[in-house]
Amino acid sequence: MSMAADEPVIPKDARPGLRPLPSLIFGSRWLQLPLYLGLIVAQGVYVILFVKELWHLVLGSLKFTEQEIMLVVLGLIDVVMISNLLIMVIVGGYETFVSRLELERHPDQPEWLSHVNASVLKIKLAMAIIGISSIHLLRVFIYAGNLGRPGETTPYTETGVMWQVIIHALFVLSAMGIALVEKIGQSAYTTGSKAHH
Repeated sequence: MSMAADEPVIPKDARPGLRPLPSLIFGSRWLQLPLYLGLIVAQGVYVILFVKELWHLVLGSLKFTEQEIMLVVLGLIDVVMISNLLIMVIVGGYETFVSRLELERHPDQPEWLSHVNASVLKIKLAMAIIGISSIHLLRVFIYAGNLGRPGETTPYTETGVMWQVIIHALFVLSAMGIALVEKIGQSAYTTGSKAHH
């Protein structure tokens, strides 16, 4: 038998506590709690915005053109995706940086939360931002057909559309860069762990 198996198990209440300064520094993580509660309030505001936009769509469904309906629906999808991003930050951020939620036995535990850490959270947030940017870009492309046409009005200019495409491409490249750096870091960690054994 190994030495680790012969070592007595120390009950949690019998373990020595942290010294005052480390305890203060570690306890400072609870200062983030009001920030996550504030994001829950923001989530509520987005629910109100969604209901308002949905009601606007229902009332105008008989007089709106197909393009107008598509724009409102894209607006609804945009609100949902931002709301998903908020949930990821609230739940994943709290679990990673503040305290355990202890959802292991809960039937509604999100699948991604079981292996969440700062690295996974960064990649998921980057992907969510790309999704939101894609919706905005799709909305711009709907208007883009009217660019340059005489008598047609559009809230976007050719330069504005170009910059939005460039910014979206930068989001995609940034997400790829984050994923690549995390993969290299993970490979180096795995190689180092094997070398120590």
